[in-house]
Amino acid sequence: MAQHDYNIANASFPTVRSDINDVLSAINSSNSGTSRPSSAVVGTIWLDTTSSATPTLKYYDGAGDISLATLNHSANTVNWLDSTVVADLIGDTSPQLGGDLDVVTHALISTSNRNIAITPNGSGKVVIDGISHPTADGSANQVLTTNGSGVLSFADASGGGTSWQSAVKTANFTAVAGEGYFVNTSGGAFEIDLPGSPSVGDEIEFVDFSRNFATANLTLDQGSNKFQGFTSPKPVYSTNGQNIKIVYSGSTQGWIPLVDDDVTDEVPQAYDIDFLVIAGGGSGAVSHGGGGGAGGYRTSTQSTPSGVTVTVTVGDGGAAISAGGGNTGNNGSNSSISGSGFTTITSTGGGGGACGTITPFVAGLNGGSGGGGRSEGSNTVAAGSGNTPSTSPSQGNNGGAGFQGAPEQAGGGGGAGAVGGTGSSGTAGNGGAGASSSITGSAVTRAGGGGGGARSDAPAAGSGGSGGGGAASKTNANATAGTVNTGGGGGGGGRNNGGNMGASGAGGKGVVIVSMPDADYSGTTSGSPTVATGVSGKTVLTFNSSGSFTT
Repeated sequence: MAQHDYNIANASFPTVRSDINDVLSAINSSNSGTSRPSSAVVGTIWLDTTSSATPTLKYYDGAGDISLATLNHSANTVNWLDSTVVADLIGDTSPQLGGDLDVVTHALISTSNRNIAITPNGSGKVVIDGISHPTADGSANQVLTTNGSGVLSFADASGGGTSWQSAVKTANFTAVAGEGYFVNTSGGAFEIDLPGSPSVGDEIEFVDFSRNFATANLTLDQGSNKFQGFTSPKPVYSTNGQNIKIVYSGSTQGWIPLVDDDVTDEVPQAYDIDFLVIAGGGSGAVSHGGGGGAGGYRTSTQSTPSGVTVTVTVGDGGAAISAGGGNTGNNGSNSSISGSGFTTITSTGGGGGACGTITPFVAGLNGGSGGGGRSEGSNTVAAGSGNTPSTSPSQGNNGGAGFQGAPEQAGGGGGAGAVGGTGSSGTAGNGGAGASSSITGSAVTRAGGGGGGARSDAPAAGSGGSGGGGAASKTNANATAGTVNTGGGGGGGGRNNGGNMGASGAGGKGVVIVSMPDADYSGTTSGSPTVATGVSGKTVLTFNSSGSFTT
């Protein structure tokens, strides 16, 4: 390094010559040194060699030094330090940035109407503010779309207009977002599957090409996605000439109609559910007592929306009367179904049979079907009335009257299908017949009345009505109970000539049976009903005890 005060003093020639050589050495070394030369004036350039490997070129402005550049001797590179230094990049065929390019308040501007090209190498992407752009052009009329994760790509326009398909659709197919279809159901109803993985904003349009939707419906299958907030049932369009345009709104509500030519809420559709509701049967009475009436028997087909929890109550049969007891039979308990969106159905428990060994004599009890009557000497003990409280259609029948004479014979309890039999001098009345239903896939008769009790000198006691009615007793033997889960009435207890009595039969517990299309069965139940699927395309739930199910 060399520095000089740049002052040539008067001296002899050898001394002046040496002084001049020192000045030239300082100039030749750029006034290098570990500190500013003492001779520095405004404009002096000097090389700070404090770091010998990376010295710094400095400019003295009269007050201090301005660092211009750091020289790297090992790499043979210059690092310009001051932002006012302008480098000409024209001569550098592959300039590289050592850090981020900060344009401050300026812009990248081309001259002479030239383009600005940004082209990544190989598989590199152009990423602007975290968004990755495609590196190849799309097809004509396509638009840029995002996958929601920072990646853009070209796709067919969906929100900018419907792409109508020229081929008229006449059978099942899968729709595509952004397309419109002419739908012809003149050859029969069919189904269109909606896209399995739709995006928010996807639109699809359908038109009744043949104005035939009312005759042959169009069904849309939303799959696992929702349609107006529900995954089932499938929306069905049944108005001639309908134009249907739907948009996907996201997972909460799913597909929503933008246009469907009316204000009908296509989902949840109400679909038909068949119900059979049978209450618990009444028990018979003792001492050639009347037979118990069958539990109320009600059927119904109701249109029911999806997502409703239906509560099922199954009534117990009336308790038997023990031998020696003097009371009428006991009524069975009600069975019912209830839930939002349809009419509650309640079937009334069967009436208990009449007893005439105590005064005042007590008639057979009213209920779904009435308990059987009886006579005691000159006293007539009336039978109970069925269909109480009144329903339409009737849920049961009256009990049969007892025979007034010798020997007295009790009447049978009413059944769902017929009144109880009337006692005669030789035979107690039979229980009324039950009613038949094929809700489980085959015809089954349920809710028969209990047979009337007989005295021992009578030829026969009343038999139970078909469908679960209990048989009566002729002597002091115990009568038969109504069949469990049929709502059958219990038989009346017999009495021998010595005055000994047998117990009456208990009423049979009720049952509730529900049938719905297999496709609409949610699989959600409580109370452990018996579940049978595929019964002529329907799922049948048999509740032998209380529980619930969801539509």
